[in-house]
Amino acid sequence: MKLNHKRVGGIIKARLSNHNDMKQKTMQKNSRIKKFVAVPMVVLAAVFAIGGAYIPVHADQFDEQIKALQQQSSSARSTLTGLQAEASSYQEAIAQLQAQISSLQSAIDLNRAEQYKIQSKIDENQLKLQQQKQLLSTTIKSMYVDGQPSTIEMLASSDNLSDFVDKEEYRSAVQSKVQDTLTTIRDLQKQLQTQKTQVDSLLKDQQGQQDQMATAKAQQDQLLAYNQGQQAAYSSQIKDNQTKISGLRAQQAAENAKLFAGANVIVGGSCDTDHGDTYPTPWCNSGQDSMIDYWGMYNRECVSYTAWKVYESGRHMPYWGGIGNANQWDDNARNAGIPVDGNPRAGDVAIKNSQPYGHAMYVESVNANGTINISQYNADLAGHFSRVYNMSPSGLVFVHFP
Repeated sequence: MKLNHKRVGGIIKARLSNHNDMKQKTMQKNSRIKKFVAVPMVVLAAVFAIGGAYIPVHADQFDEQIKALQQQSSSARSTLTGLQAEASSYQEAIAQLQAQISSLQSAIDLNRAEQYKIQSKIDENQLKLQQQKQLLSTTIKSMYVDGQPSTIEMLASSDNLSDFVDKEEYRSAVQSKVQDTLTTIRDLQKQLQTQKTQVDSLLKDQQGQQDQMATAKAQQDQLLAYNQGQQAAYSSQIKDNQTKISGLRAQQAAENAKLFAGANVIVGGSCDTDHGDTYPTPWCNSGQDSMIDYWGMYNRECVSYTAWKVYESGRHMPYWGGIGNANQWDDNARNAGIPVDGNPRAGDVAIKNSQPYGHAMYVESVNANGTINISQYNADLAGHFSRVYNMSPSGLVFVHFP
């Protein structure tokens, strides 16, 4: 049970070093995350400042900001997982140290009990020693009135030589017996004192070990507390990002609600063939933004779906990868010589230019009252197919693909 002081010190230093390394890496990662999150806002500023400049992004409206926040949260979750593993290591070390402290305490308690037992024996023997001394004194006094008779006096007071010899032998026997008893008690006292010294030394060593264990445990407790503080900070960051994402989705939903006000909206799922969805199965069955379509745009986005619909109708759909935002399509079309105006026709792609990325829809048909019926993807921000009937064309422009 003896503690290897160098080993414990090495373990503690190694843990502190690992902790400091991780802390530095975490700070560097936070710096990268902040820079990354700032990118979407810079992109947005560039869109409004440059106007017609093409930005190489493939998302609908607020999706870039949402993706940036999601990636930041993903990075935070990864760091959080590492912190949780580190916390588990600290907790394991604390548990081991506590077990050793408890084991030492049990040994200390046993040795203290032994110490008390030995001291009790020492006290008991000291009492016996005093009693034997008292017995010797009483015996001698009872034998001799003056207490210290000389040999001449004993001889003179004896009736004969035999009586003198008997008295001398008796006195010697009593003295010898008492002396033996005193010697035995003193030897036992010496032996008990040696045992007590050994127990005292062992107790001192064990208490020193226990103090070192307690110091090591306190350091582990401190590291765990700091780790848990970091976990709380990252959890708060993830929660805050989720709140921001929800806010962005709410803004997008509000804009879409304005666009479809007064119309009949049928929201489906992905690959919703029951409502006429013809979007290719590999794209609609895969997670949103997990694949790139033929035109360099992410799957289950509005622009990818409308590109497919133009292609499916047998017309030419240009490759607009990297310049594929919905609010860029009318400019792309004009640059390619494709007509664009405010008059809807069946087979057109309807473009809403508001918001950072706009929205693209496919015109299925035009009603007699001038309203339009459209199909689309990602109006709900979840990558789902939907249809809208009797929608007002106000505020939209229409690309007439030949």
